Amino acid sequence: MSTFEILMPKMGESVEEATITKWFVSEGDTIQEDDVLLEIATDKVDSEIPSPVAGTIKSIKYQVDDVVAVGEPVAVILLEGAEDTDDGSDAVEEKQESTPAESKSAESPKSTDTSDINKSSDRFYSPLVRSMASAEGIGLDELEKITGTGKDGRVTKSDMADYIANRGKSAPSTQSEPSKPAAAPSAPAAPKEQPKVQVSVSANDEIVEMDRMRKLIADHMVMSKQVSPHVTSVVEADVTNVVLWRNKVKDQFQKKYGQKITFMPIFTEAVAKALRDFPGVNASVDGDKIIMRKNVNIGMAVALPSGNLIVPVIKQADQKNLVGLTGDINRLAGLARENKLGADDIQGGTFTITNFGSFKNIIGTPIINQPQVAILAIGSIEKKPAVIETPTGDVIGIRHKMFLSLSYDHRIVDGMLGGNFLRRIADYIEAFDINAEI
Repeated sequence: MSTFEILMPKMGESVEEATITKWFVSEGDTIQEDDVLLEIATDKVDSEIPSPVAGTIKSIKYQVDDVVAVGEPVAVILLEGAEDTDDGSDAVEEKQESTPAESKSAESPKSTDTSDINKSSDRFYSPLVRSMASAEGIGLDELEKITGTGKDGRVTKSDMADYIANRGKSAPSTQSEPSKPAAAPSAPAAPKEQPKVQVSVSANDEIVEMDRMRKLIADHMVMSKQVSPHVTSVVEADVTNVVLWRNKVKDQFQKKYGQKITFMPIFTEAVAKALRDFPGVNASVDGDKIIMRKNVNIGMAVALPSGNLIVPVIKQADQKNLVGLTGDINRLAGLARENKLGADDIQGGTFTITNFGSFKNIIGTPIINQPQVAILAIGSIEKKPAVIETPTGDVIGIRHKMFLSLSYDHRIVDGMLGGNFLRRIADYIEAFDINAEI
């Protein structure tokens, strides 16, 4: 074969599509291996895509602002030294190699089973669209009636969100189907409608268009609330030992390791230990299957100067000590604020921590970062009077206290598991050794 297809890469575990934001080449351009071809963007990261081969750009299949599913070919390169005969043979070969699922579906008749959204179809649906349809009880027949606004009429996340929001307002009708009676009392209830809010604008108001990242974040947050039934549990932890220890060693720590130590590495270490104790929280849901994650990869929400949010991931957090966690956290936070995170820096998260305390907030109820099943919010640390048990009786003392709140997916995390896991995090923090050596 004399051509090479450039496919849309997978930029994260939950990312099923990306937006093309810039092309650096045009059809007919000669390129070398590792030359940058295009820039793509997701709700997590922007990335430049280099060419793995040298040759000539034969065709560009998508344009700027097109949303492309992971695995779809975005360009075709005529390999260096090959001749472009333009006889159609390459195109046939590319079609067979790049779309085996379509070839397979062509060999067998199209399924008419509307109860299985994963049945093959002549129309392309991204995994995310199929997942949203499955979560809302939308069968394949119903899905195929949805008008798509994407490339070649494909159904996008926005199309699904709009359809779900208006579903049931006016049931679709066809000439070929007789009218059906209203659903029997035993039928399952239709999903709750989410009507669009009508907003009035006055003369003094300013209208600001959402940027691309904010739109994607908004879609991801709405999707998470639609997919997962959220429950939040709260505990208050005594972090006095942690505060006193950090105050005592922070200068020595920075001098020895060249790193500024914050409270986050200590809290991350406690979370990593608790995830090993309760592996049911270190998981994901795939339909009616539970995926128990082998690695403990902890994401941390970082606020960007633009006002948006990104979640870099600390890989194998349970295998690192405080020095290693401090280095990873400082490095990732710095790259995030400089918009220099790579694709690998935001992939593979199994659990997320968000620090509301950095904004002097004492408590919060965060939204789960799909496809994870739980997220921890850390509140601000405050001095409070507390009852202290001593050998000679109870006394009132000043302690450093902090609220921890855990939002979890009630499909697989029940109150006992979520509550015990959260309590275990607090126990590890409260038991921190004030005399620990650095």
